[in-house]
Amino acid sequence: MSRLQISVTALAGYLQLCAAHAEPILVSQFESNAFHTIQAAIDALPIGSGDILVAPGIYREKVKVTKAGIHIRGAGKRPDDTVVVYGDGAINVGGTLRSATLTASGDDFRLDNLTIQNDYSQNPAHLPSQAVALAITGDKDVITRVRLLGAQDTLFANKGPNGRMARQYFADCYIQGHVDFIFGNAKAYFHGCELHGIANQSVVYTAQSRASQDEDSAYVFDHCILTADPAAGAIALGRPWRSYATVVFLSTKMDAPVIASGWREWDPRNSESLKTAYYAEFNSTGIGANPKAREPYSHQLTQMEAKQWSLNAFFPGDTNWVPKQLSK
Repeated sequence: MSRLQISVTALAGYLQLCAAHAEPILVSQFESNAFHTIQAAIDALPIGSGDILVAPGIYREKVKVTKAGIHIRGAGKRPDDTVVVYGDGAINVGGTLRSATLTASGDDFRLDNLTIQNDYSQNPAHLPSQAVALAITGDKDVITRVRLLGAQDTLFANKGPNGRMARQYFADCYIQGHVDFIFGNAKAYFHGCELHGIANQSVVYTAQSRASQDEDSAYVFDHCILTADPAAGAIALGRPWRSYATVVFLSTKMDAPVIASGWREWDPRNSESLKTAYYAEFNSTGIGANPKAREPYSHQLTQMEAKQWSLNAFFPGDTNWVPKQLSK
């Protein structure tokens, strides 16, 4: 029997053992009885669901999750112990979404305690380009204690295939970038996350893309913190990628010098989407909070109005998919 046959046999046995004991599949670069890439572990799981535990290390690979019920967790003590990284840019792979390091379209997707990075921008020879770290379009997806690192277009949180709205929950995450680095058209709730603008002449935290009044999508940031590098310039809370973009900040600590108006037009010379977009804040604090000088079309919410954007109101009648310890 060849070494390859022995390896395949061992992995098959390991999968059977995991299934029998409901234990996660192990990914490790060093252990012989483990998969050596995350994608190989995902491909080995049957249609349905499965848990994957990723040992500390740096995994340079592109990962795609299309199956439902896939849960991936880093085994280290901290999210930066386990890093999944790749360096594609939209300019060289034929589109923004194709640049993603990790693409997840399956429902009930879970990602916990690791780092997803697109390091395209770190190569000085590369031309400026969108370069996605995580593209997520599944419904009832939960992302916790995850670091998302990139520059332009770091996180694509969007609705799913055929325009189906996708509900997503992010908790205790660190999301880094500069232009439009959280973008898309999902119904996404962010709790206790840090949004960090990196050095660039312009930083825009969000580019939500709700296209019509009939869509039920928005980004809500609850008890989050906004930070930025000292060299980050022209820091805006968001700009409307589509006419009905909807973004709400609740009790957010704005430790970055956000522009006084807070929000900006997509293209100041050619678009007037601020008139139809819904941009709102409640109880913002810190150096970036400036309610009296905000864009006239934006809203400063009352306490009663803010309750309409709480987790239970945002996902009415259905928060069972959000882990209880996170939804409090």
